[in-house]
Amino acid sequence: MIAARTSHLRTRRGHEHHRVTFVELFFDLVFVFAVTQLSHGLLEHLTPLGALQAAILLLAMWWTWIDTAWITNWLDPEKPAVRLMLFALMLAGVVLSASIPKAFEDRALAFAAAYIFMLALRDMFMLWSLKNHDAGNHLNFLRISIWHVVCVPFWLIGALADGPLRMVLWGAAVAIETAGPIAGFWCPMLGRSTTADWKIEGAHMAERCGLFIIIALGESILITGQTFAAATWNAATIGSFAVAFVGSVAMWMIYFNIGAERSSKLAASSDDPGRIGRNGYTYLHILIVAGIIVSAVGDELVLHHPGGHTDVKTVAVILGGPALYLIGNALFKGLSAPHYPLSHIAGLGLLVLLIPASIAATPLLLATLTTAVLIVVVTWEWLSLRQREACGTTAR
Repeated sequence: MIAARTSHLRTRRGHEHHRVTFVELFFDLVFVFAVTQLSHGLLEHLTPLGALQAAILLLAMWWTWIDTAWITNWLDPEKPAVRLMLFALMLAGVVLSASIPKAFEDRALAFAAAYIFMLALRDMFMLWSLKNHDAGNHLNFLRISIWHVVCVPFWLIGALADGPLRMVLWGAAVAIETAGPIAGFWCPMLGRSTTADWKIEGAHMAERCGLFIIIALGESILITGQTFAAATWNAATIGSFAVAFVGSVAMWMIYFNIGAERSSKLAASSDDPGRIGRNGYTYLHILIVAGIIVSAVGDELVLHHPGGHTDVKTVAVILGGPALYLIGNALFKGLSAPHYPLSHIAGLGLLVLLIPASIAATPLLLATLTTAVLIVVVTWEWLSLRQREACGTTAR
């Protein structure tokens, strides 16, 4: 196999970690577009079938991004070849994102082709970069590449199929990708990888994922601002905008006040950062991002129709988005604490109690109550942190 003569890998610096580079942030901007497209697509097809299609596209988008985050944890983005590779991925990522709204219609082939191109380019570049410079990780990427090759027919045949068959085939493709890290990318004769083989910079991975959460929350504010700008400004729409904005701030605080920094320290000091990277950042962040996207759809529905009857689909997104977000954060924080945060469990209980009340509430009132629940979670967790700091114990 053709291999790189010079190393394109990062130079490790003991306990210091590399900061996220500007080119990595530039790459991530493509996914502002992708998250926006997912939100708009779900809003336009707010049915059980539309939700299932959105989930498949979300997983495809997530694996595209997180796989790139993993390889740039090893590769040095300051190297010209690595930058060119990232720019090529960005171009394909724009095509992928632009195809999302009609991926289950007439842009299926464009979506699948862009996805497969990004898959192949990442894997071939990593195999080329690692061949002469990291034998262990090269074997790991041989396994990963084989799993990705298995996915390709599902994407291609699915793009050429129609209706339910496309959804089944694409669902199988993302299921294979989702199962890969859990299975250690086991392959006949090559065996399987362990998380100990994935020697990443935990703090760098934590920073990448934290910045992605900011991107997703920023997309939520962007959609809210655009909808508010186009709406007639009256008491109801102004109130809806204020509730949506406060809800986004509360979601930011739930993620960043305690969990993000604590998990970053755990990943940086862990003897097995690959396990933290897989469980906490690769898997559990899917729920967190999904919660932000669904919440953005709920905010937009409330801005469009703040008064009147609240139908089932509106209730589902207004309550479902924050619920997904709290579940994801509770599980994520549980990795770096002796138990799951009680504040998040209580918040989920309060959201469940709002279901009967949603029958009589207007969309704006229900959104206000949901945001109040998030504020309760933030306040509870903050007071818990203050109390633990005062007692000289580790904040949870």
